[in-house]
This record gives sequence, structure tokens and C-alpha cells, in this order.
Amino acid sequence: QVQLVESGGGLVQAGSSLKVTCAASRTIFAVDRMGWYRQAPGKQRELVATTTSTTGETNYADSVKGRFTISRDEGDNTVYLQMNNLDPEDTGVYYCNANYYNIYDRRWYEVWGQGTQVTVSS
Repeated sequence: QVQLVESGGGLVQAGSSLKVTCAASRTIFAVDRMGWYRQAPGKQRELVATTTSTTGETNYADSVKGRFTISRDEGDNTVYLQMNNLDPEDTGVYYCNANYYNIYDRRWYEVWGQGTQVTVSS
């Protein structure tokens, strides 16, 4: 089973930049879509950005377009989220998400990381 490990969260001031990283284990499996979601206190988890290997597509939430950039190292199934010009509204727990194909049982699975806290102070 693939596991996701996030790193890079922290406390920053508004207007600062931060980069979070997510690394997938068991890279013998084909990992297709990888992305980031976030959940602010009292709110539902929402999509931030995704990137899909098979199609080359990237998607961003409107609220982060022009400020956040998602990128991926295909070789080791690591995905990054570069966050610039951070705003207090970006505060939340950032979760990595991925779907992968298990070659042994020939099924697609979805997996989540444990989350990393990003706090932006005003």
C-alpha cells in the first residue's frame, strides 16, 4: 500500500512564501493524480491543487491561482506545493492526496497523508 508523507508546513507572516512536500512510498505502483487539499478550522476540506501524470493536467482552486504552484517529480512520486504571497485565509491543515494503481490486485486506490499545518499570521 502506498503511504504519503508530508513535510514543510509552519508558521509564516502574511505575504511570505512556503513550500510543502509530499513523498509517496512504494513507488513500484503507478501513481497518477497527486494533489493538495486543505482544511481550515470549522470548514470542510477543499481542493487546493492537483496534477495528473497521465494527462499532464493541473488544476487550482480559484483562491490560489497565480499564487500557488504545484509541481511533481515523476521519478520518485514526490509532489510539491510552492505557496507565495500567503494570506491568513490560507491557514489550515494541508493534506496530500494521491491515487495509484496496485499491480497485484489490479485496482485503483486513493490515499491521504496525515496533514501538515500551515499557519499564516496577519
